Amino acid sequence: MKKILAGTALALAATTGTAFAQDTSACLITKTDTNPFFVKMREGAAAKAEELGVELKSFAGKVDGDHETQVAAIETCIADGAKGILIAASDTSSIVSAVQQARDAGLLVIALDTPLNPIDAADATFATDNFLAGELIGQWAAATLGDAAADAKIAMLDLAVSQPTVGVLRDQGFLTGFGIDVKDPSKWGDEDDPRIVGNDVTAGNEEGGRKAMENLLATDPMINVVYTINEPAAAGAYEALKAIGRENDVLIVSVDGGCPGVQNVADGVIGATSQQYPLLMASLGIEAIAAWAADGTKPEPTEGKDFFDTGVALVTDQPADGVESISVEEGMDKCWG
Repeated sequence: MKKILAGTALALAATTGTAFAQDTSACLITKTDTNPFFVKMREGAAAKAEELGVELKSFAGKVDGDHETQVAAIETCIADGAKGILIAASDTSSIVSAVQQARDAGLLVIALDTPLNPIDAADATFATDNFLAGELIGQWAAATLGDAAADAKIAMLDLAVSQPTVGVLRDQGFLTGFGIDVKDPSKWGDEDDPRIVGNDVTAGNEEGGRKAMENLLATDPMINVVYTINEPAAAGAYEALKAIGRENDVLIVSVDGGCPGVQNVADGVIGATSQQYPLLMASLGIEAIAAWAADGTKPEPTEGKDFFDTGVALVTDQPADGVESISVEEGMDKCWG
């Protein structure tokens, strides 16, 4: 699929020249413009747009969860005559009506990283298998603890109370990998396993991670496993643990695989992280919009899935039996920060 998209878009650029640049515009809408993950996504989209002669306009929420700004951005893209929208939605359910307006207006809408709810509310989704990303760190944590996993005290540092799909998938994947019954897999927080100390939300940033960790430590100061939605939240959790002298005896796992996060694995801040590839998501998205503008071609999902899977790899220097992983050195070679 990646090769097909790339070949189509590059052929378009070669044959249509200046007219292609004048006639094709695209929008990228991310959750924030500060999180390194979305910074890299914007860089990937911008580079591919320049290569293909596509005019790109980028928008972002003020913070993760800023739904209203994303809706306003969609409205602007429709009014500007864009051919397509790439969006990492903050509220994956509430955004659906605005997305439908864009599709009704003839725009191709592709979800990046975060599937909409329902997933077919977008024309396509280019994303990490977020459940698998969570499952890998859950399996690694359980295998690393060994017999002690039966008595673990787990803090769950999630994204937002609106429970966007990316947060639910990673949370439920982690618990599944750890061997915990997730009850309803479409939401987090309904589990009754006594090993879970509690859930708190972080807004996917360092300050949110620190506050959430402090809140859960107040519930149980002997937490020894911390799941985090992403690496900025993990960094904040580490600072909260460090403040009480427990930074060396708590296992922190995360998702993203940016260069700063992989460095935190090397430094012992994070035990393992699942690496994803936002630059690839965004560049493929621009290629798909170019193809759509040319002849109405829509991208197809990965065989056996309802989205196009851009890959994931567990990064750690403490490999666990039965859990496939790559080293920190390999993770640094592939990271996107």
